Amino acid sequence: MNSRPRSATVLVVFTALAIVMVAAGCASSPGARYQSPTVPEFRIAVAHLAQETNSFSPVPTTMADFQAQGIYRGEAVLNYALQGDNTLSGFAAAVGEFGGGAVEIVPLLMASAISGGPIERETYESFRDEIVAGIRSGGPFDGIYLSLHGAMGVEGIRDPEGDLLEAIRAVVGDQIPIGVSFDLHANVTQRRAELATFIVGYHTNPHRDHFDTGYRTGEILVRTVLGELNPVMVVRKMRLLKGGGMNIDLIAPMRQIFKEMDRMERRDDVLSVSNFMVHIWLDDPELGWSTVAITDGDQELAASVADELADLNWEVRDVPHPPTLTAEEAVEAARRAPLARALGTVVICDASDAVGAGAPGENTWILKAFLENDPERRTYIPIRSERAVEAAWQVTVGDTVTVTVGRELETVYNTEVQITGTVLEKTQSDRYGKTVVLRDRGIHLILTELSVTANRPDFFKDLGLPPRRAGVVVVKNLFPFRFNFVWVNRKTLNVMTPGTTSIDVWELVYSEIPRPIYPLDEIDDWRP
Repeated sequence: MNSRPRSATVLVVFTALAIVMVAAGCASSPGARYQSPTVPEFRIAVAHLAQETNSFSPVPTTMADFQAQGIYRGEAVLNYALQGDNTLSGFAAAVGEFGGGAVEIVPLLMASAISGGPIERETYESFRDEIVAGIRSGGPFDGIYLSLHGAMGVEGIRDPEGDLLEAIRAVVGDQIPIGVSFDLHANVTQRRAELATFIVGYHTNPHRDHFDTGYRTGEILVRTVLGELNPVMVVRKMRLLKGGGMNIDLIAPMRQIFKEMDRMERRDDVLSVSNFMVHIWLDDPELGWSTVAITDGDQELAASVADELADLNWEVRDVPHPPTLTAEEAVEAARRAPLARALGTVVICDASDAVGAGAPGENTWILKAFLENDPERRTYIPIRSERAVEAAWQVTVGDTVTVTVGRELETVYNTEVQITGTVLEKTQSDRYGKTVVLRDRGIHLILTELSVTANRPDFFKDLGLPPRRAGVVVVKNLFPFRFNFVWVNRKTLNVMTPGTTSIDVWELVYSEIPRPIYPLDEIDDWRP
């Protein structure tokens, strides 16, 4: 573990976060809002299916996980999407802008689940078959838009996004353009590159350009359907496996690379440039970074841009991750930050149990460290434990209960911890299941049936736990909290413990990834 002083790092990150808050409101403004045409000349089918899989999580993703986030069908898809800042709302805006009132959106399905273990095969296949059936029965279509994550895993099926594309191509053939938008952490496989007409990815990490990504995808697809563009795509797969904090787009080393991508997209005939920095916890035979360039009919230009971007990535491959602390070091660092606690709170990023990256959310190492070293500090710690929730649910608010947490789902990296405390709150929701707040001295343990990222202050506020009153708040995601908590967070501590989302690739037990690959192997070139 690296426990070097973090003052300079924190200063840089805080400056970056302030910029993020401004940038987050800079989504494209459409010139025309989408309205369904009375007599459409062109029809585009739209579906959203997204989940980010952690191959090392022992907890499968089920239909219940999708239901917790909400499943929408038919017109409800568009009605829901247009209320928010997401890829589908961006896509609809582009249709309104470039479709000339002649293009109809035919929404099929919108389903997403929080990151987790591989999806149960039956659940995935039900969604795949529903999308394919909708395309078959609702056609003919002039184009198809798929809003996907790109790092989805399914029990017994390799490359599910490629499987979905293949199933759709079996219905519509090779001539209908299919535009796909992916999360920046997508793992672009050869099959997806062959089956999709073009692929567009986020340009931000933490992600805040969902609307813009859908808008770019929509512009290319609509203008392709209208015969104005001939998109040509080149994908370069890199022998590079690097994640963690080094790929934040607002700080070095990726800041300059994303700026260069914007300049690339301003070149004549360049339609889109994407940099997929991969979800490192997906154990897959094609795992690795990818660059994607799309041009208007110019294959040579697309190849040149994709190669140029890959070269830029390779030049920064050895930049280290931000330093991390052990749980015990983080407790001590929080103790030594009285000014930060007085002006706001200290946020601990539980990097090894990041629910936003697919971990189960039941890591007990930070809880254990506070119980043993600083139990009086007002601290908020979320932990998933159906067993503990059920035990605490049986008592009345105000009563005392003893529960055991840990090693309920994940037994390789975790440890059991017993805690006795007073029940302060009991609530229930579709998203988190039953939830109990248990207080032991200053420690406020938030027990949930389902996993939580806790990446927004409102999660705590809704439970009567305002973050500004806390000395320490623990979150279980790697990036979004960094701008969601910007107004209350005065010091960030990245904690590394045993867990399924370690950013140290040497600690992950891969069995399927390609070799050689940097940094696990010493290689001189990104090319396969």
